[in-house]
Amino acid sequence: MALTEAVDANQQEFRNPFGMDEACENCPELCGPRDRVVHGYGDVGAEFVVIGTRPTAAAEANGVPFTGDGGGERVQSIFGDLGFVRSPPDAAAPDVQNVFFTTLTRCRHPEREPTDREIETCEPFVNAEIRMINPQIIVPVGGRPLRELAIEYTTRRPDSFDVDAEHATTIRGRGFELVPMKEPDAMTDADADAFVAHMRENVLSRDYRQTKGRQSR
Repeated sequence: MALTEAVDANQQEFRNPFGMDEACENCPELCGPRDRVVHGYGDVGAEFVVIGTRPTAAAEANGVPFTGDGGGERVQSIFGDLGFVRSPPDAAAPDVQNVFFTTLTRCRHPEREPTDREIETCEPFVNAEIRMINPQIIVPVGGRPLRELAIEYTTRRPDSFDVDAEHATTIRGRGFELVPMKEPDAMTDADADAFVAHMRENVLSRDYRQTKGRQSR
């Protein structure tokens, strides 16, 4: 895996602050169709990490996960309402605090979803981000991230999760709590409001930093 040797974050930059390989060629089938590699973006001291499946076309154009188009703007709006994003929802390079946005795979094929092998090949990237950030709360966006994270961080079978049913709930895991979110393009306004309400009433209203017993920064 072509991870860089850098383990210290460059927090002068929100974009790829861990200096991961932006010329990765580990998935030959993606090197041609992709426009660029899109690594994680955000606050390296974040308590919250948001994980999608792959960059959208707009995110690939911006080089920033969860930006652009309807879905990206909805996610930015939700986390803006929660106080984590200080820029407009349509910002190509959001001004964020206490949140980190990333995806299971770093490259986008314009005609299909990622294969199991591509997700497995990219796993060291997202695993390294989670390990270095060490968040309290992980927000899997969509069914695929929820199932992948379930394997690593919960005792439930991955096939027991339904993101529609688990949306805007808290799932206690091993070391982290998961707060699943539906795919942004599939969310109604009511779904978005339910997620914001759950976060405010059940996560931000308590000392979530005690999830792992870690001292707050």
